[in-house]
Amino acid sequence: MWNLLDEPWLSVRRRPDAEQAGNHLSARPSDISVRELLLGADLYAELLVDFTTQRPAIYRQLLLPLVVDALGCPEDATAWGHMFTAGRFSEAQRERLTAYLDAHHHLFDLFSSDDPFAQVAGLTTSGDATKSAAVLVATAALGNNVPLFSSRTEGDRLALTPAQAARWLLHVHCWDTGAIKTGASGDPDAKAGKTTGNPVGPLGQLGVVMPLGTTVYETLLLNIPYGRQPLRNDLPQWRRRAKEGDVTTTLSCATPAWTTRAAQGLLDVWTWQARRVRLVPETTSEGELRVSRAVVAAGDRLLLDVDHEPHTAWHVDSARTRARRSAQRGERKGAGRERKGEESHFRPVRHRAGRAAWRGLDALLAVGKSTVEEHAKEETDGFHTSILLSQLVEVSDYLPVGYGAQVELTGTRYGTKLGNIEDVYHDEIPLPLAALRPDSDVRGALLGVVEQAEELARAVNALAAELRRAAGAPPPPLGAWQYPGETLLHALDPLVRRLLVGLREVGEEDFDRTEEGLLAWEERAYREAWRIADDLLSASNAASAFTGREVKGRDGQTRIARESSAEAFFRANLHRILFRRTARRQAREDTTDDSLTTEQ
Repeated sequence: MWNLLDEPWLSVRRRPDAEQAGNHLSARPSDISVRELLLGADLYAELLVDFTTQRPAIYRQLLLPLVVDALGCPEDATAWGHMFTAGRFSEAQRERLTAYLDAHHHLFDLFSSDDPFAQVAGLTTSGDATKSAAVLVATAALGNNVPLFSSRTEGDRLALTPAQAARWLLHVHCWDTGAIKTGASGDPDAKAGKTTGNPVGPLGQLGVVMPLGTTVYETLLLNIPYGRQPLRNDLPQWRRRAKEGDVTTTLSCATPAWTTRAAQGLLDVWTWQARRVRLVPETTSEGELRVSRAVVAAGDRLLLDVDHEPHTAWHVDSARTRARRSAQRGERKGAGRERKGEESHFRPVRHRAGRAAWRGLDALLAVGKSTVEEHAKEETDGFHTSILLSQLVEVSDYLPVGYGAQVELTGTRYGTKLGNIEDVYHDEIPLPLAALRPDSDVRGALLGVVEQAEELARAVNALAAELRRAAGAPPPPLGAWQYPGETLLHALDPLVRRLLVGLREVGEEDFDRTEEGLLAWEERAYREAWRIADDLLSASNAASAFTGREVKGRDGQTRIARESSAEAFFRANLHRILFRRTARRQAREDTTDDSLTTEQ
């Protein structure tokens, strides 16, 4: 009745330079079908979405598994590189994609009465109740999930078009809230009409890291790992639709029953069915199809696996952290509260709301083997970047110099009981490919810039704290002291992004150009830091701040806190942190002194 492969439900922006039948294609957004998008992926610049978290959901739940199940993963870096340099699917690949879409066409009907896509046919609750379609929409108010400044209330009727319903259906499998879910009829684990202990959707447990290319075709390739051999039980969800048999054996997602398990492979984890869903379509008086009601119940619970999850960076436990977590597991086991999947020393790196993506470059650029010994020392935890960013090191020779790759980061923060979404994280930064090589100057430069920015923020915070002491002000509330530093980091944000774009054009061995960019960064950072500091010094007008006040330090010794000493300490910090600028200024002064001596 409404097939995802044929209906125009995906919004895209065409490449401005793309031409078709001699006519210039408009760069304005347009709606196309899945078939059109895949077969003409090189003609489209990007996939457009209603909400930022929909993009990884659509790619993972549909586009990527369609391509990989039809064509397989590239054999190695060379095969991947040849596909990338081709710039589009070959005629043979287009024929295989077309044959796959035709063979599985019947599995993509959104409102099929027998087997609806990504749903369970006839799914009901004990009372045959349905909920508002808002249960699918992260931005709509329903129950505990009441977004701030939402224009709708729970009482408002929400009628989704089939296109909207399809996008939010994929989204709910990836990002749905956790905790208590409606118990579905036929679910053996439902008790008293509900299931408890539901985790959030799989992507909600991650800090999603997704590389983006300059076309949809490039984005597809950048998100497909090479060298993956097909696994017998690794199938996309639309090929796991058995209606009979034990779900632990069939791995079917077409019945109300669900299981807790690890993914069988890439296709399985991409199309993970975290919920059992049924959309309830209706026809309006104008003859239009709408979805205003739905059933959302508990679905499969995923045990994260670092080998199969390509879209996140990982936190690697040190030996000390492993020992501490092992002791905690022993205590829980003794108390009968042991959790499944706790033995891993890898944990997803979650994005922090309000923190720019470039401030987490240490995790994104941690390229190497995924072993604890490689990235975590005895006392210090480490990082391991995503599978997809790691493989860019091996294929970088196939990418043009200055290639405009971007990295999109998305994530969600849930409430304490997981029943509501408190915040959504989204950022996108340019990615200099040279920075992914562990021994490159560009990598060292970027990590140095991030550390400089953080140190400058700490220096501004220290200045603000010392001025308060000199004025006799009470200690600032917890966290408030960070505000001047956060203001500075916000001011530095466009400077760092500009540097990232500039370093994309720099070769790995071009030390001089890298140093020029870093010196320009330090000059601008110096001006921004002093702008914030001047505001703090201007606001410090108490007489005691000038004359000084006796305070007790952390070591118990008394000292005099005054404005002049605070400013001098801040100035010294800037000279230490921005060492390139300091060295250049010193060299100029030395040259001037030498000139004066010669003249005399």
